[in-house]
Amino acid sequence: MGKKLNTEEINRLFKAILTLETVEECHMFFEDLCTVNELHSLAQRYEVAGMLRHNRTYNEVAEATGASTATISRVNRTLNYGNDGYDMTFGRLKED
Repeated sequence: MGKKLNTEEINRLFKAILTLETVEECHMFFEDLCTVNELHSLAQRYEVAGMLRHNRTYNEVAEATGASTATISRVNRTLNYGNDGYDMTFGRLKED
């Protein structure tokens, strides 16, 4: 984890997220925590990542998600050079 993300405040937030047990609880928490636009942006990035992992082109991803090519490029860079967080969750969701 990057040093900028390893703070007491962020760790408390992550611990709070880990206490959530249902999708409904996530809705309640994240609707209080984030703006509607922030939630849509996070969801959009996750959709972009999933589509890129399924070898969709930037144009297909942009058309399906409405994401800009800058966002798609940023997510793609994270998929290729990041901490594998997206892939970890994709793998775990397949197990359900």
